[in-house]
Amino acid sequence: MINLRAHSFEHSLTITEPKLFVINSNPNLPAYLRSKFALLSDELKSKTSGYGLYLQKKGIAGSYQTGENRLVLPPSLHYLESGDVVRVTPAGKIWVIFRKSANYNSILLTERCNHYCLMCSQPPKKKIDNWLLDQAKELAHLVPKDTPAIGFTGGEPTLYGDDLIKLISIYKNFLPHTSIDILTNGRAFSNAAYSKAISSVKHPNCMFAIPLYCDDPDTHDYVVQAKGAFNQTIEGILRLKSLSQLVEIRVVIHQQTIERLLELCEFIGRNLTFVNHVALMGLEITGFTRANLEKLWIDPFHYKEQLSQSVKILEFYGVKVSIYNHQLCLVNSDVYSNYVSSISDWKAEYVNECEGCVKKGVCGGFFSSSAQHRFSSYITPFS
Repeated sequence: MINLRAHSFEHSLTITEPKLFVINSNPNLPAYLRSKFALLSDELKSKTSGYGLYLQKKGIAGSYQTGENRLVLPPSLHYLESGDVVRVTPAGKIWVIFRKSANYNSILLTERCNHYCLMCSQPPKKKIDNWLLDQAKELAHLVPKDTPAIGFTGGEPTLYGDDLIKLISIYKNFLPHTSIDILTNGRAFSNAAYSKAISSVKHPNCMFAIPLYCDDPDTHDYVVQAKGAFNQTIEGILRLKSLSQLVEIRVVIHQQTIERLLELCEFIGRNLTFVNHVALMGLEITGFTRANLEKLWIDPFHYKEQLSQSVKILEFYGVKVSIYNHQLCLVNSDVYSNYVSSISDWKAEYVNECEGCVKKGVCGGFFSSSAQHRFSSYITPFS
């Protein structure tokens, strides 16, 4: 597990509001570029000037000019490297917004949502947090141009309406070779005008990742705690695909969804066979999941046969399918080719039962929250 935020108690900052900086370890950048960069050094011994921020891994030593922003990195953030982007507050708090070496970067756009899913990992809040959207817009100018992919999540990003469309357009213009994934409940796309407007951006590789939890509308609506959500979600998927947009369906497997998992896959195969991808996902034990754990938890070992059958059903209909957020030792060998090590590296870890496993390199491990609260009783290391 990698820490993405920390507080430096040794700093000298003149900024009056939070600010984004790109990490750089080159002290010889052209002067006109330096203001947006944070110069990273073990200990600054030679004088350089003009950088927006100076990050040191050792204590502040020597003199510095008035107006310079200097900060000592806590040991938990010593992994930072050139190309990473951080958000620094006047009080010395540091958030890592983007990591160049990460297996995947997911950007939070809002904590507001019109769903209250039983297993939500980011419980919704009603506060106005438009600064997150503004930050995401600024980030498009800062991340490396060769970034392969970025994800946008929430909350529910479509609550921004036209501002989400503007964000997609910005990323198309500034990062045309970067694919983007937008996690959304899809309900907003039941509006024909909105679907048409978002497709008119013509982003070359924008995927809308839309959860669908059951073929039965009542069960889906119960899981997301929103009446009528199923019908709007299906209509949203149909409208997006009619406009040639990329759509992924995400299915989180737990007690409330396992009973009709095979029927849901059959429903997708018969009615939504044109979707680009289906992800069958394990449970992340954080947020609302902890409060509802007894309603949700099921040991993945006990549904691995259904998982294999689900993959076979979807592949029979020609639908691309992957298994996310599971441990490799808990799935049958017939679906190894569908298995993806999907858990973000900053929140992935292994448990003691994994000691000696020769397949750690290809197994995604556990969400750190799951490793701390509950995991399968059948973890078996490969030898």
